[in-house]
Parts: sequence; structure tokens; C-alpha cells
Amino acid sequence: MKIPKHIGIIPDGNRRWALNEGYEKQDGYHYGLNPGLEVLRLAMSYGIGEITFYGYTMDNCKRPKIQMEAFSKACVEAVQLMGQESISLLVVGNTVSKSFPEELKPYCKRTDFHGGGIKVNLLVNYGWEWDLNCKDVISNENKGIMERLHSRDISRMDLIIRWGGMRRLSGFLPVQSVYSNFYIIDSMWPDFKMEDFNSAMKWYEQQDNTLGG
Repeated sequence: MKIPKHIGIIPDGNRRWALNEGYEKQDGYHYGLNPGLEVLRLAMSYGIGEITFYGYTMDNCKRPKIQMEAFSKACVEAVQLMGQESISLLVVGNTVSKSFPEELKPYCKRTDFHGGGIKVNLLVNYGWEWDLNCKDVISNENKGIMERLHSRDISRMDLIIRWGGMRRLSGFLPVQSVYSNFYIIDSMWPDFKMEDFNSAMKWYEQQDNTLGG
């Protein structure tokens, strides 16, 4: 079976799921924690070497304070859960902003848990313009754009899986996603099922990945 080296996960639909279930919008983020752990374990079982989760963006921080506090807390709890596995964790995001959780700052340098293992990247308070830092890229002609990114330690993604039915990248690692295959799952992230992930893997196996060649 052809396995992607690096997959990206866009866990969308938390707020819509919460409203459908009779909860408040901010409650949905908590119910997205276990699906994240399940996806990580599935990726490990497939032998995938790297996985990147879209936590929240700088634009997301324009939402009501109660929602911002909820998804920030969920990211901290996600690290605590994933840290129980053998992983190599990197958190990437704008740490200068008050919207970045203090608890996650130690993990802005890659950190091994239980001897290390699959590379796990979590984007927290991430912004694509912040990542590209275009002014700095242009001013330094001796380095390519990948070397100048804030996310330069994250490799190119082979497959991006988005839950929640939306057909857009929403600023998700624009350089690393340049040749990514894009698989959409219509169900909301908290309704995650193992079949969702397995179907994405089967679909990827059928793709002809020429990288433009």
C-alpha cells in the first residue's frame, strides 16, 4: 500500500456539531480531543512519519472570548493527551501574541516524548502571512522561501484531510501544501469514525503523484 509520508489534518465542524447536539458553540472543541488522539494512533499504525494538526489561527482569535478560551484550552489538553504516546512534538505559531498559551511555549522546539517517534506538529495561533514573513524572504536573496518560514521544520504534506465538508485550505501551511492531495469528509470532526481515515488512505493510494513532472 502506498502510504503518505506526511499528512495534514483540518479538524473542522466543532461549533456546528455542538449546536446540532444542543450545546453551546464553544463546547464542541472539547469533543474534538479524542478524535485527534484516534487519528494520531491510526497514523502510527499505518507507519506515517509525520502528521500536522491545525489547532487554531490568528484569525480564529477574532471570535468571542469564550470560544477563544475554549479552543486554546483544547490545544493544551491535546498536547497532554498526545504526550502519552511515543511522539516528537513541535508547536508552531505566533508566540508573541497573548493568544498563544503559555503552557505550549516549551514545545516550540521539537520535544520527544517516551523516546520520540512519529513527528507531530500542532499549529497554534498560526497565520499564513506570519509564517511566510514575506518581507524577510525578499530581503534575504541567499535563502529559499522554505528556509525562511517560521514553519521550516515542517516538511511538505502529501495528503490533507479536512472534516466538516468545507472545500478550502483556510491558510493551512500554504508552502507545504503546494502539491498536497486534498480529501474532504463531510461529517463533523467530533463525529470522527475510523472509516473516515481508512477511506482517505485508500483514496490516496489511487492518486498519481507526479509533483508536476
